[in-house]
Amino acid sequence: MTQTLIALLAVAIAALYVRARLRKVTVFEYERGLLYVAGKFRQLLEPGEYWLWTPSRTVVKVDVRPRITAVPGQEILTADGIAVKVSVVAQYRIADPVVAVNGQLSYESALYTELQLATRRLISTESIESLLEKRPGMGAQLTEATKAGAARIGLELVQADVRDLTLPGELKKLFTQVTKARQEGLAALERARGETAALRNLANAARLVSDNPALMQLRLLQVVGEQSGNTVVLGMPQSAAPFPIAQAQRDRIQGPQAPEPPDA
Repeated sequence: MTQTLIALLAVAIAALYVRARLRKVTVFEYERGLLYVAGKFRQLLEPGEYWLWTPSRTVVKVDVRPRITAVPGQEILTADGIAVKVSVVAQYRIADPVVAVNGQLSYESALYTELQLATRRLISTESIESLLEKRPGMGAQLTEATKAGAARIGLELVQADVRDLTLPGELKKLFTQVTKARQEGLAALERARGETAALRNLANAARLVSDNPALMQLRLLQVVGEQSGNTVVLGMPQSAAPFPIAQAQRDRIQGPQAPEPPDA
């Protein structure tokens, strides 16, 4: 009986010891776990619950949700020797936690360096005018140039873009003046086109009136009909009157003409 009690007590103590040494670890859906046994990496843990023997096993959890990092403004010389200040923002996620955590001291610092170097390579090969023209598409170029470097450190670069591109003060004034002069030239050209079109319309109208004199009277009647309170007296040219009326008017003015003498 005494031996049985001692055995049961030993089993209970052993169970308590084992229970005290076991630890439940939960890896959430947005995480991945790195299992280390005696300091050595053993395996990657997917989301779920795990019981670990704590004296020799450790789990490092890594958040794999997308993150944002920024490279603050840095001065870079363009191909034609103009110093511009460029800042970059990038979105990334940890694609390979094993490489990201075990491969370098800090994957964030490694990505920062990759973005910085890719930005310098991109800016230094373009002139200032070409850089301003290609500004909308620089994000795609930067993303493509950094993807391979990010993959080497276990990261997936989702998107990178140039947040700010600052020109020197004097150069900014010059570009503002050039843009202003270009807009003024376009405005003057548009005014000249409008005046040319107006003159062309006037010339066409004058040609129509010259070929058809009655159009002027018809136009006048149209304008008068659209207004009120006006009195207009219209006269008919003698050449347009019927023959008897025109002949009577000439007789009143010149008097009756004597008949021509017969031929001898």
